[in-house]
Amino acid sequence: MDKTRLRDAATLILLRDADRHPAVLMGQRGAGAAFMPGKFVFPGGAVDANDARVPVGLLNDDCQSRLAEETHQPPDALAAAAIRELWEETGQVLGVRGEWSDPPQGWRGFAASGHLPNAAALTFFFRAVTPVGRPRRFDARFFLADAADLATDPDDFTRAEDELAHLQWVPLTQARNFDLPFITQVVLAELAQHVKRGGPPASVPFFRNDDEAHLVARLGGRSPL
Repeated sequence: MDKTRLRDAATLILLRDADRHPAVLMGQRGAGAAFMPGKFVFPGGAVDANDARVPVGLLNDDCQSRLAEETHQPPDALAAAAIRELWEETGQVLGVRGEWSDPPQGWRGFAASGHLPNAAALTFFFRAVTPVGRPRRFDARFFLADAADLATDPDDFTRAEDELAHLQWVPLTQARNFDLPFITQVVLAELAQHVKRGGPPASVPFFRNDDEAHLVARLGGRSPL
């Protein structure tokens, strides 16, 4: 497989206590990782083929329409990937109580928790493409969710796999003190403004990374910044 080809990916920004002391769930990638080694990131990763087979519930209409812009990937598969990556990398369940028979590979642990993934808790928040020349390239959709919608204890990471170390809730006011990828800094700046404004986002920033200007377009709005 050509690891430099552009792959669809999904990331989940989990926001806690937005009204008083907003914080986001982050972890540190290993020093030997091929993609963003040693950096603090949100949970996320590539979309798997089985993600399209998962009963995720209903995304809201704005998310559906914005995700459908300029992509061949089914919106439900992107939402499922974000929820799966959160489960794998943090042990947290964004889901509702329910049983499902014969879950596909990659989802059996989640299903064994007695939950169905809850796409209704997601807001499509940001999109970014990895620059050409990196060892891994992703067309990443960032989803935003409230920690209040978790079905698990937000401070319990005992079921997490070992891909991310030092899992923790990072206050937005302190996030810049961590070793962050550039795109994560951009997303956090957008998130800080979103928290101040409140309400659903009017549009979704799209950081294209396909020219020298690095212009940001707006999905569901498209006026350049």
